[in-house]
Amino acid sequence: MVNEEMESSLKVTDVARVTPSNSDSSESLTLPLTFFDLLWYKLHAVERVIFYKLTDASRPFFDSVIVPNLKTSLSSSLSHYLPLAGKLVWEPLDPKPKIVYTSNDAVSFTVAESNADFSRLTGKEPFPTTELYPLVPELHVSDDSASAVSFQVTLFPNQGFCISVNAHHAVLDGKTTTNFLKSWARTCKNQDSFLPQDLIPVYDRTVIKDPMDLDTKILNAWHRVAKVFTGGKEPENPKSLKLLWSPEIGPDVFRYTLNLTREDIQKLRERLKKESSSSSVSSSPKELRLSTFVIVYSYALTCLIKARGGDPSRPVGYGFAVDCRSLMVPPVPSSYFGNCVSACFKMSLTAETFMSEEGFLAAARMVSDSVEALDENVALKIPEILEGFTTLSPGTQVLSVAGSTRFGVYGLDFGWGRPEKVVVVSIDQGEAISFAESRDGSGGVELGFSLKKHEMDVLVDLLHKGLEN
Repeated sequence: MVNEEMESSLKVTDVARVTPSNSDSSESLTLPLTFFDLLWYKLHAVERVIFYKLTDASRPFFDSVIVPNLKTSLSSSLSHYLPLAGKLVWEPLDPKPKIVYTSNDAVSFTVAESNADFSRLTGKEPFPTTELYPLVPELHVSDDSASAVSFQVTLFPNQGFCISVNAHHAVLDGKTTTNFLKSWARTCKNQDSFLPQDLIPVYDRTVIKDPMDLDTKILNAWHRVAKVFTGGKEPENPKSLKLLWSPEIGPDVFRYTLNLTREDIQKLRERLKKESSSSSVSSSPKELRLSTFVIVYSYALTCLIKARGGDPSRPVGYGFAVDCRSLMVPPVPSSYFGNCVSACFKMSLTAETFMSEEGFLAAARMVSDSVEALDENVALKIPEILEGFTTLSPGTQVLSVAGSTRFGVYGLDFGWGRPEKVVVVSIDQGEAISFAESRDGSGGVELGFSLKKHEMDVLVDLLHKGLEN
């Protein structure tokens, strides 16, 4: 069962501007958005909080060592990642937005102290997700400009501290964000500015080929999506950078993290093999792809749909992001800066498919087929993905994935050890499940959920019972 909410408060002690080190006063950089960036430009920013357990984290140590080291290394890292200090802008005569960095641009760096219970926020029991919100810095977004990223470091006296990042999705995807965080962590820990080749960003936009004028098609599709969100009204400013409206999250929404061990995943794999061979449902012509992602995502979405319950004929769908760097022809460099992510969605499903006795197997077949079908054409389908959201039945439960086990977030050591916990706060803004590798490096998967309390109680029970059987 979930715990009740506890009062906690945050005191902001400083809001600084951190500029890139060694930046030339005449230096500037402009990057046009590609069609990959445009897929995400109206969607909520990605908010991540990284907790570090450190009982030596007294206020004097925090002020004299942790904060200065983080600031200095951030400045140094930004000199390799100049666009992060810049802004997203959409000039009136430009057909699409662009990222612009000019001298003296900076990122916002908030320093704060919290009296919240660190062990509760990093523990294994559910807690109200609103307790995470004070730890996330604001990201400036207006009609004509938006910050690329903002940071906050928060002290939990004699418990630890956390570093949080609020990143505009049109500027960078998960791969780019974690590459930057790895660069910052490495610089802070080693006290030098050397970066290995795989962390040096590639800014060459010509590596993204647009064979079908996808930019225009995606912007037109977004225009239609925006109309749906405003009840059919034409947007006042078609070139506004303001993000889509997001619902306010109440105190009844809870956060829970499940760690699936390698043994758990193998158990689920064997269960699928057994069910597949004895299934009464006609077999898929393709053999099941029982990768860790297919197994874990199928299990999570089956449990989530069951936890919601309700009318078995209610509409549901699922989706997941697809890193297209290796799928593109020719392949895009892995350190390419920006978005190189499309998505795969399957809609027009009903809850009963997943709520039945063979729901897990049915989910695994569908997700397996979705993954098997991925090729370089997934990038060309972005306009139709967006169009799909204009025809969704009201109340459709659409589940998706945030993060990846490939990002290596638990390797982010700034000099004070590995993270105690990494949380993607922004999964609150949609029915997303956050994915990360297990903290212990044993090949497991960490899943994050955000649900209303009564559903979370059911979900936690389902997730654990399914592993016992």
